[in-house]
Amino acid sequence: MPELPEVDVVRAGLASAVIGARVTSVEVRDERALTRHVGTATDFESRLTGSVIREAARRGKFLWLPISDSHAVVGHLGMSGQMLLREPGATAERHERVRIMIEHPEHGELAVVFADQRTFGSLAIDDLVPTVDGAPAGWGTTLAQIPSQVAHIARDPLDDAFDERVFRRVLGKKASAIKRVILDQTVVSGVGNIYADESLWATRLHPETPANTISTRKVSQLLDEIRAVLTKALAEGGTSFDAQYVNVNGQAGYFAHSLNAYGRGGESCPRCGTPIKRIPFAGRSSHFCPRCQRLR
Repeated sequence: MPELPEVDVVRAGLASAVIGARVTSVEVRDERALTRHVGTATDFESRLTGSVIREAARRGKFLWLPISDSHAVVGHLGMSGQMLLREPGATAERHERVRIMIEHPEHGELAVVFADQRTFGSLAIDDLVPTVDGAPAGWGTTLAQIPSQVAHIARDPLDDAFDERVFRRVLGKKASAIKRVILDQTVVSGVGNIYADESLWATRLHPETPANTISTRKVSQLLDEIRAVLTKALAEGGTSFDAQYVNVNGQAGYFAHSLNAYGRGGESCPRCGTPIKRIPFAGRSSHFCPRCQRLR
């Protein structure tokens, strides 16, 4: 599933092309792409057509494009969703679900295509509500307004308004495994399975360590490592293991070449040489070094 770096690469790619553009037409080719939209496909098409896209914003794994003072188009990529920029009249993508035609004052006409092989992603027009803390809602926006569908999502560690003190207090009250806590998007957003494993490896924390047993110093180190791994992944265009995650131009990220733990079960730990261990975790897998990341 695309995580913070992958989603923000898509957001940044969209920003220069769509901000200030007017939507000239919308075609919903598969209504399964509108599972989060309250209304019909016709309603989605008619409400979006004629609007002007004001910003391209993100919090956690959610994207949104404000189209008025009170509404935005919200997107979630799910497992395999893609937001692609195409020339007008371009051949339909293999798993194309929605095509939005825009006209930009500088770039002219473009097609914004939402493609999704596994149909777990979605688009919706949603109400904008005030942020609880009064700060801009996320990356790419100056507005203290957030789609109602995204309001429950916590800020991510790269957000200027992320409150480290609140994060530490929450961890101090949770006996759950630290990996489960940092994957909880209501505690901290944008950290998925890949970057959780990488951050815990860098901090030398076993994924099953109870959160409330971790020292304040170690929590600060964990936050630093989460920020470092997310920043590096952003710089390298995200992590691509297959053709499902690509940027708006269809290009893959190359952070997979920088992974130290995730996906390396049985391979030598880059730090000590011990084989990386892979264990089942919530229907997925955890990867860690049994020597560097001992459960104490």
